[in-house]
Amino acid sequence: MPEGLKTLTRYTIEQEHRHPGSSGEFSALVNVIATATKIVANQVTRGAIAGSIGAVINPARHPPPTVHRELDAISNDIMVAETQWTGHLSALLSEQISDIHPVPDTHRRGKYLLAFDPLDGSSNIDVNLPVGTIFSVLRAPARGGGATSTPSAKDFLQPGVEQVCAGFTLYGPATMLVLTTGSGVDGFTLDREIGAFVLTHPRMRIPEDTSGFAINAANERFWERPVRRYVHECLDGVDGPRERDFNMRWVASLVADTFHILTRGGVYLYPRDTR
Repeated sequence: MPEGLKTLTRYTIEQEHRHPGSSGEFSALVNVIATATKIVANQVTRGAIAGSIGAVINPARHPPPTVHRELDAISNDIMVAETQWTGHLSALLSEQISDIHPVPDTHRRGKYLLAFDPLDGSSNIDVNLPVGTIFSVLRAPARGGGATSTPSAKDFLQPGVEQVCAGFTLYGPATMLVLTTGSGVDGFTLDREIGAFVLTHPRMRIPEDTSGFAINAANERFWERPVRRYVHECLDGVDGPRERDFNMRWVASLVADTFHILTRGGVYLYPRDTR
């Protein structure tokens, strides 16, 4: 590892030391999540190889199961299997599961909740574009039996400001983990030589000046009038009311567009429409 770079493990422990009385559970949970995403990253880089493992092709189905649907399921299983046994979580909520997943009674239940999308933008797998994992950690509400009593779906319905931490892992040319615990955003790059995330993008801030935006232009006919007007003003470039040229992109992967905005500025639009 290059001299001066800090691993995610050291980063989280140092953050804990700034809060007297911390138990270390949160640091351990963040590192468990990071480990899970490293395993997902290995599967994603295998593409169709990983996607074909265990796939049952039913001739009656047309088209056959896609690689990205198989990797959706694989990624979800990894996230659940790697985090539920640790004793830090009370329940999990996944974009791939229709209901919450309480930690089994065979494991100790902890004081945190984990919500995640195991493979955001997974349709991009089929065309080898960036995808990622999105996650959020919340505190499990205390009830009569304490934070470790039986969790419910309502436990996850908390305001965003109540999150303990939130972030995403981007699987692109490099695997990156972007994390916030409420006081700034830090970015880590996976160093495959040592198998650890290292801090490479400290204190990330969206640039104040930008010339890019992301929106799915195919839905223009369904946009509300103010959204349509805003996009048209950007597209008019130097000849329009904003008097500058803009770039428009749409990766269909929130993690990829978010990281682009964090590093180069811009805005990501997924507006309400008339449908």
